[in-house]
Amino acid sequence: MATHRLAELPTDVLKMIESVTGPVHGVDMVSAGYNSEIAARLHLARVTIFVKGLRQDHPRAWTQQREADINPHTRDLAPALLWQIKEGGWDLLGFEDLGGRHADYSPGSPDLELVLQAMWNLAAATPPATVELKTMPQRMSTYVTDPAELRFFEGHALLHTDWKPDNVLITNGQARLVDWAWASSGAAWIDPALWVIWLIASGHNAQEAESLAALHPAWDKTPAPHIDAFARAQQRLWKSIADADQPGEWTHQLHAATQAWAEQRR
Repeated sequence: MATHRLAELPTDVLKMIESVTGPVHGVDMVSAGYNSEIAARLHLARVTIFVKGLRQDHPRAWTQQREADINPHTRDLAPALLWQIKEGGWDLLGFEDLGGRHADYSPGSPDLELVLQAMWNLAAATPPATVELKTMPQRMSTYVTDPAELRFFEGHALLHTDWKPDNVLITNGQARLVDWAWASSGAAWIDPALWVIWLIASGHNAQEAESLAALHPAWDKTPAPHIDAFARAQQRLWKSIADADQPGEWTHQLHAATQAWAEQRR
């Protein structure tokens, strides 16, 4: 479910932030994304920072800690976490502000190569032993009809898993990844497989999308039945989300994309 995004920074939150940063000279509320109650770019005396937050009693407050815990292990891929505040009923994270713009996944976009490079760099990372992450078999267990297929998704790669274009910032000729709340462990080919869905939703046909995913070094090493099973599981997952109709129209677009992908795999 989508989280209601506040249109302005509450006074108590601003005071908590200023206790760490000093005076805030300007606030730009950010509308992109669905998982935070607070998302804002704050202008300080010399720099800007990005702040995201949830109330501590929010059902997804755990995502804040997940992002805080994973951040030291994602340097050069993600913006650095500067501080975390847990008080006054709020959980707030302050990140370096990368600036830049959201990635363009449309056919012919020069951003596609940059996203692939980020994905290749991420493929070299392993899940940190100190951070509790769900595995992809755990996350997909509800969406397979044959439990034996879950072993296809096993692996020791650190995965981002949420390749929505809003979560990829293009800055200084690089793609940088934000919103690591759904970081998981699993087979290295799963991130490019999840990217396929967003590529289709962005205007590629399924074959074109897969040809881009196939540039990832893990793709050609993966037996086709493993990817087939994942495509079917994603179709079921997005159908369940679309049937609930939350957070809205884009979920139906993603469901249609998974249908197109699963059909292409067949």
